[in-house]
Amino acid sequence: MAEEKPFKSDIDFCPQCGTILPLPEAADVVLCQRCHYAIDAREFEGVEMVSKVVFNKRQVRTTGLSSDDFAGPTVDRRCPKCDNEGMTYATRQTRSADEGQTVFYTCSKCGFQEVEYS
Repeated sequence: MAEEKPFKSDIDFCPQCGTILPLPEAADVVLCQRCHYAIDAREFEGVEMVSKVVFNKRQVRTTGLSSDDFAGPTVDRRCPKCDNEGMTYATRQTRSADEGQTVFYTCSKCGFQEVEYS
């Protein structure tokens, strides 16, 4: 009577424990790295191995805050983009409590935003 296996799956997976099997090499058997189940390497003859690399799309990270969150008091600070004298600021605790707060400066003329970690 044939041995009953817990998993019925693709040949890429161990029929004993379900772990992904390594690619066949020059050895006579393919050995599962987890449970050491051995499969005759001839069972892989004619099997085509295909792989592809998928890169994630680049995303712009935002603070999750709207422009209303940056509308605050005006300070004498020169905008590095348009040289306007006067930027509004807002503070947020973006890191752990034992570290300083983060100050977000926004130019009242061009809307340029600058971040200062204190």
